[in-house]
Amino acid sequence: MQRVDVTMAVENLVKPLVESEKMELVDVEYKKEGKAWYLRVFIDKDGGVKVDDCQNISYQIEKLLDVEDIIPHSYTLEVSSPGIERPLKKLKDYERFKGKLAKIYLYSPVNNKKNLVGKIIDVEGDAISIEEKDGKEIIKVNYKDISKANLMVEF
Repeated sequence: MQRVDVTMAVENLVKPLVESEKMELVDVEYKKEGKAWYLRVFIDKDGGVKVDDCQNISYQIEKLLDVEDIIPHSYTLEVSSPGIERPLKKLKDYERFKGKLAKIYLYSPVNNKKNLVGKIIDVEGDAISIEEKDGKEIIKVNYKDISKANLMVEF
């Protein structure tokens, strides 16, 4: 099974489990680092996740993956919070984090910019409005034009 297929299979398998614990599945990563494979599952919930949450979900995922046996070789499972600079993966993430500072990478330039840093102002359909950090310009980007985005810590 290819890396992308494993990632999608794991996501489909663990999402109901994570949601049954009143948490959100933020992301799943499956990658080789050096000679070792890592399966990383990022979870979140209102008020943030605690070590006990990660241990509980990790234990349940281990059991589920042992039964389903979708990864044919050894790997290390890591379950954690997405961190304070969490990735913005879904359109609903932009809605949830309105008013927060984000760094957004685009596939193609908008207003001659491929990278934006600013506050998420609004979400209308698939369009996300970002007020640049300097406050001089509000840029609208289409969700499908975003290659990567994450929240940023404000100091």
